Amino acid sequence: MTTRVAAVDCGTNSIRLLVADVDPGTGALTDLDRRMRIVRLGQDVDRTGRLAPQALERTFAACREYAEVIRAHGVTPERTKFVATSASRDAENRDEFVRGVVEILGVAPEVISGDQEAEFSFTGATRELTGAEGLEKPYLVVDIGGGSTEFVLGDDTVTAARSVDMGCVRMTERHLVLDGGMVDPPTPERIAAITADIDAALDLAAATVPLERARTLVGLAGSVTTVAAIALGLDAYDPAVIHHSRISLQQVRDVTGRLLAATHAERAAIPVLHEGRVDVIGAGALVLLRIMERTGAKEVVVSEHDILDGIGWQAAEQPL
Repeated sequence: MTTRVAAVDCGTNSIRLLVADVDPGTGALTDLDRRMRIVRLGQDVDRTGRLAPQALERTFAACREYAEVIRAHGVTPERTKFVATSASRDAENRDEFVRGVVEILGVAPEVISGDQEAEFSFTGATRELTGAEGLEKPYLVVDIGGGSTEFVLGDDTVTAARSVDMGCVRMTERHLVLDGGMVDPPTPERIAAITADIDAALDLAAATVPLERARTLVGLAGSVTTVAAIALGLDAYDPAVIHHSRISLQQVRDVTGRLLAATHAERAAIPVLHEGRVDVIGAGALVLLRIMERTGAKEVVVSEHDILDGIGWQAAEQPL
């Protein structure tokens, strides 16, 4: 018997909605509506410790759109789950964010820990991988977000997880924004600074998660899927082609080099690159590359199913 659910994943850079029919008995999750808006909720949070008013309004505008979609599909509040991650976890004024979401959607956002985020990501990314040809366990799932990256190691269940403050927005704002303007394209010195910051974060992750044990690297979220779309030479973003594609280390290295050498205009002209990622995709690609080099992964299995799908499964299984 299927259950209709709505899942919202509100991160540092984007807010996403999934409306789906879930059948726990067969393990099937059927999309009815899946969409994403770039709202940059984490704008300046790393510097100020607060959610900016304009960032909140962009997020609330997306919530109003999502509320209409959820109602149109007849999903009840009891089967709607809203999860908020890195930016709202760090902000001093997150109560303002919570109140706004409740007023618009009728459900309170669950501001989850990094460990909880990791569990959702692992569930969403791996439920359908069992039995796939050539994919050995344990899986290392990496979810590269705007403000943080989650590392989750496991077979059928999670054995180790760690969230670190390393994401495409955070790395960009720390190292590529000077006096209100972008260093674009980044200088070799700036790239070296980002790389050192990423490597320090990887050391933190490795203190908890034995990265060397991984046999299959699974990459999630917009930075990974965008790198895959570029590597595949797509003329338009196509989730069906990107989902479960396998992108080699050399392809990731080539794409990262291209992005870091490009100007804003050159990146904006890439057809698969969402306008909200133009400024931050270089840093996001570099995070993926350093993860692959650190773990020795020869390829990354790209998943369009991630924390959002894990939230959907949780919404279906939570008691009424």
